[in-house]
Amino acid sequence: WMCLWFEEEEMESEENLLNAYLLLLLLGSHFTLVGPSTPEEGWQVYSSAQDSEGRCVCTVVAPQQTICSRDARTKQLRQLLEKVQNMSQSIEALDQRTQRDLQFVEKMEVQLKGLENKFKQVEDGHETNIARQYKSIKAKMEELRPLIPVLEAYKADALLVRQFKEEAANVTELLGSLQEQLGGLDYQELHSRVVSLEDRLKACMQRLACGKLTGISEPITIKTSGSRFGSWMTDPLAPTGDNRVWYMDGYHNNRFVREYHSMFDFMMTENFTSHRLPHPWSGTGQVVYNGSLYFNKFQSHTIIKFDFSTSLISRSRQLDFAGYNNMYHYSWGGHSDIDLMVDEGGLWAVYATNQNAGNIVLSQLNPNSLQIIRSWTTNHPKRSAGEAFMICGTLYVTNGYSGGTKVYYAYSTNSSTYEYIDIPLTNKYSHLSMLDYNPRDRALYAWNNGHQVLYNVTLYHIIQ
Repeated sequence: WMCLWFEEEEMESEENLLNAYLLLLLLGSHFTLVGPSTPEEGWQVYSSAQDSEGRCVCTVVAPQQTICSRDARTKQLRQLLEKVQNMSQSIEALDQRTQRDLQFVEKMEVQLKGLENKFKQVEDGHETNIARQYKSIKAKMEELRPLIPVLEAYKADALLVRQFKEEAANVTELLGSLQEQLGGLDYQELHSRVVSLEDRLKACMQRLACGKLTGISEPITIKTSGSRFGSWMTDPLAPTGDNRVWYMDGYHNNRFVREYHSMFDFMMTENFTSHRLPHPWSGTGQVVYNGSLYFNKFQSHTIIKFDFSTSLISRSRQLDFAGYNNMYHYSWGGHSDIDLMVDEGGLWAVYATNQNAGNIVLSQLNPNSLQIIRSWTTNHPKRSAGEAFMICGTLYVTNGYSGGTKVYYAYSTNSSTYEYIDIPLTNKYSHLSMLDYNPRDRALYAWNNGHQVLYNVTLYHIIQ
């Protein structure tokens, strides 16, 4: 969902091939930067966390002193390599030709043996047979006559092959000497450097898994369906190729969840399965995580984990002291007291308690046991929040759900601090009742007045 830009300095043929390979490596990774390389490696690598438009920028310059094609020694080496290649092709052609000539020689040997037998028959035979045997010998000699130039050509070819072999040996020795002058730089060394760079790119990609929200795109309307309130989502931990979409219309007194095979099927309202939950849900704060649905049981502070593969409840647990039944809802109402969400760090619950004076409490949950791992108390009133979502351990809160909307409050669980921000959020259909982040897609899923929409996000990455 974010752009990756790759800048290169102008190079010649060998470097272009190498950089094309590096570019393929970069395009196979998301949000990839590289750290500075050591001088011994010969690479000049520069990185920037973000450009003026929030895009990740990476500049890689390959070694210029040892393999640059402008170097006279490199040109000489390339010419010699081409010469050896041409010689190898010529030797191959000559080998085929001599093999063909060898067949004539073998044929000649058979005919000579036949001639020898004929002479023996003349010596042992009677005089009356001399004339007939002589005619036969003469015919055999006529058959042998065309083989004489073939033998001469074969001898010349054999001599040429020996000369080529000697020249190839001399060139090989010269190449070895030139390679030593170039510092022993060969394919294996180039390959090891490419592998090393790829490892650094992957390591940096891991460090760039999280960032700070700096922008939200215009909404992309995927579908128009359902009532004014609802939720829809994909599984951020789904394996590659699993693009199922889940759809839950309404915010209470409903038990049916639709599972679409793909985003296209969801858009076309085709190829779906209905799951009947054992209890109705409350609000629109449901999430699908690692093949299970997590939802708030209607008119309770109970969290339920429903396994889609077995159609059974695999775990349930009360969220102690959490307000429910429209006690501490978002500003739009709708039994939105408990909002479950997922980010890069796992499963979270956003709610409010009397003990925290109705302000937002943020708890990280164990997705298997539903036990609270840790909680943070904020100073933001739950009822004043329009919607909220988590990105990289930071809770982002909107100032409302209708009209002009923006993300204006951020609470970081990493530092236990908050700040007021100003990130516009286009509220195209004027009523947000669900806004959740998907870390796999790096996008916000929203239910906006009966429209299912997506927002791309821009994250600012800081290299530690």
